[in-house]
Amino acid sequence: MSFITRRNQNDDLVNDAIRFKEVLVIGPSGEQLGVMMRREALEKAYEMDLDLLCVAPHAQPPVCKILDYGKHRFEAQKKAKEAKKNQHMTEVKPLRLSPVIDKHDFDTKVNQSNKWLTAGMKVKIDMRFRGRLITRQEVGMKIMNDFIAALSEVSNVEKKPSLEGNIMSCVLAPKKK
Repeated sequence: MSFITRRNQNDDLVNDAIRFKEVLVIGPSGEQLGVMMRREALEKAYEMDLDLLCVAPHAQPPVCKILDYGKHRFEAQKKAKEAKKNQHMTEVKPLRLSPVIDKHDFDTKVNQSNKWLTAGMKVKIDMRFRGRLITRQEVGMKIMNDFIAALSEVSNVEKKPSLEGNIMSCVLAPKKK
């Protein structure tokens, strides 16, 4: 076994890095060995050819466990890697519409959004009003509502259409299966 004498990269208190006067010691199989001086606890760990790890430094008295620290760290890294692998980030796909969009372009964008939503992604729809089109917000709102209605079978509206400056936007999320 390696006898670690300094703080490691995870900032675990191990062996000589433990500076408490008295500690409650737990054996390698989980049994309590009682409260003892730090030096005694270290000697007991070294006798077993294991390390002393402080598992609860803020307890009264601090709790230390005798274990194989290398194996403990490996298990923790494996667990963290598994948790990271099971994590899922939802992607948000941007889509831009225009208040003067043609029927075919509208259908193409609906089809593309449908693919993204069925794949589990969210879709953020932006409609930019340029020049005098800002005075015709009701036309843009009608197109936005038609777009939402066309995707109503596969999506829920997460953020309703709202105008911020000269851009109207909304977010659609896939329906739960």
